[in-house]
Amino acid sequence: MDTIAIKGLDKQVSTLIQGSDYFNPDIQEKVNAVLDNFMRIGGNTIDTAHVYGRGQSEIAIGNWLKERNNREDVVILTKGAHPDETGVRVNPEAIAKDLEESLERLGTDYVDLYALHRDDPNVPVSVIIDALNEYIQVGKIKAIGGSNWSVERLQEANEYAASKGLVGFTFSSPNLSLAKAKEPYWEGCISAYKSDCQWYEEQQMPLLSWSSQARGFFTGRFTPEDRSNEDLVRVFYNEENWERYARAEKLAKEKGVSTIQIALAYVLNQSFPTSAIIGAQNEEELQSCLKGSKIELTKEELQWLEEV
Repeated sequence: MDTIAIKGLDKQVSTLIQGSDYFNPDIQEKVNAVLDNFMRIGGNTIDTAHVYGRGQSEIAIGNWLKERNNREDVVILTKGAHPDETGVRVNPEAIAKDLEESLERLGTDYVDLYALHRDDPNVPVSVIIDALNEYIQVGKIKAIGGSNWSVERLQEANEYAASKGLVGFTFSSPNLSLAKAKEPYWEGCISAYKSDCQWYEEQQMPLLSWSSQARGFFTGRFTPEDRSNEDLVRVFYNEENWERYARAEKLAKEKGVSTIQIALAYVLNQSFPTSAIIGAQNEEELQSCLKGSKIELTKEELQWLEEV
């Protein structure tokens, strides 16, 4: 499997990242099988978050790490400072609480990649960067990033970090997919559009995409007439995205692959480093993602798929 480099890590990050929002110790055997198979095909990076399953995802991953005794072979991406019933929580106190709890659940003393799950534009970037750098200095975090941060705030944060000789964000994790979101899937979520991708290209900042396959839009299970999935209809149903689907389907037939594999290849063939967070739950889904990750698309094919 191909890999990308992220500043701050001494390990490469696999271009496929195993998602874990459904992980739970109650299905530990399934979790172990999914992660074992993912590692077997060359994957090494797992995406989780303090909020997933109210902490159960991190606990299940921690159980697997302990059983396999392979912490140094794995890149852990976890996220904190997600809103709760009290509202936004992007502040030093929430970061401290969430990070310490994540470390305990994962059974490790450091996180490779730590991202803030949301942003709060009312909090100065100086406060956030200063707080995160404290954990970098003591070795609890290797690299920091924003999940669902706008490119403007990422730029502002990194300009501040550079001016103070501090470590800035060296990766970002928004949604990037061939189907373009009409509105956020969840409140506070950010998708990368064409102008954002131009910034990522200029900065060469690694982008780790969630919902890289548009939550099943390209599986063939849905049609413009089928409006049973309310969230998919709300976020992705429009004429432009159905045209992108048709073009991906046509290109897939020409290349002898599936439509959803073309959608995955779109994410992994950008002009800047990218990885795709996947939700594979079995061997068939994993092999499909692996095949999709190996498809090469030209710049002209990317433009044709996207620019309808």
